[in-house]
Amino acid sequence: MRSERRCPRVADEPQTIPHGDALLHPPAHAASNEVGAGIRALLKPSLVITAAVIVLLDQATKSLVAAALPLYESATIIPGLLDFTHVRNTGAAFGLLNTTDLPMKGLVMVLMALVAIVAIGAYGATLRAHENIARWGLALVLGGAIGNLIDRARLGYVLDFVDFYTGDWHFWAFNVADAAISVGAVLVIFDLLGLRRHASHPV
Repeated sequence: MRSERRCPRVADEPQTIPHGDALLHPPAHAASNEVGAGIRALLKPSLVITAAVIVLLDQATKSLVAAALPLYESATIIPGLLDFTHVRNTGAAFGLLNTTDLPMKGLVMVLMALVAIVAIGAYGATLRAHENIARWGLALVLGGAIGNLIDRARLGYVLDFVDFYTGDWHFWAFNVADAAISVGAVLVIFDLLGLRRHASHPV
């Protein structure tokens, strides 16, 4: 009898070709879970309280300055270095765009502030579990952004009063909200340049 040679079958089930690297392209549900975890981490009570404290401290100091100092008046805190000066900023942080004349400038600045707050929340939702420094930074940024937004929506300008100077040179006047935004941004940058770089080179 003739024996029939049969070629071995590679597989009995249809083969599927993976689309891309699973590590580089995680399933949609995995990405959704990460975003949900990021939002929950950003809403931790300690971070929410930090943002709220910044808002309250910012509004309280502005109210005190507005009550104690007429517009453009100064009070010396550290001679030759620091004054509290009551000024109004219709532009962005640190007096940027303050002298720029734009149509419906107040509304534009409010909308810009709202977009920035939404962007902060969206970025915070993408942070991974170990990126706590960035989350604390975002809490400070968020608190500062809300503090200045309250001024813009309620008054049409932001009250600045911290005036650092030496001789005839003056730094841009700022407030507690601006300081929180600056410190928070530094923390986020530190996290991006430090912790993430370290995480990309595991021991």
